[in-house]
Amino acid sequence: MGRTGRGQRPGGGDSVEDGEDFLPDSQSYVRAKAFRRVMTPPEARLWSALRASRFRNIKFRRQHPVGPYILDFYCAAARLAVEVDGAVHDNPDQARHDQRRTAWLAIQGIKVIRLRAEYVRTELDGVLGFIGDAVRTRLYDPLSESPPPGR
Repeated sequence: MGRTGRGQRPGGGDSVEDGEDFLPDSQSYVRAKAFRRVMTPPEARLWSALRASRFRNIKFRRQHPVGPYILDFYCAAARLAVEVDGAVHDNPDQARHDQRRTAWLAIQGIKVIRLRAEYVRTELDGVLGFIGDAVRTRLYDPLSESPPPGR
């Protein structure tokens, strides 16, 4: 979440009760569309590698709304969110918000991986390898080479 204000609930607060499951509201879709037009340079760099299933034929969405939050990148098949974090995420208040958000997404069955924006800028190949490993782990049982049932 590279920009402030993202991921907050409409009306100002960002707290969500554990287990509360709901779809994004219309405002989340409007915000997500606006974020797609104004990506940070690291987000744009990562998106150029992930878009159109270019990366290992895996489909990712960008600025994807889930409940009250907007995910930087989301792989629905693996239920994996990829967040590109700039320096604002070093702020203790933002870090607490990120922890609450990650916990809520975990309850929804979505794993979140966080990448430093600087690392995306300087080590894209390593970032892509890390994302590929995370997708593979989510899609396949680590003890088996075969995909889980229904895949």
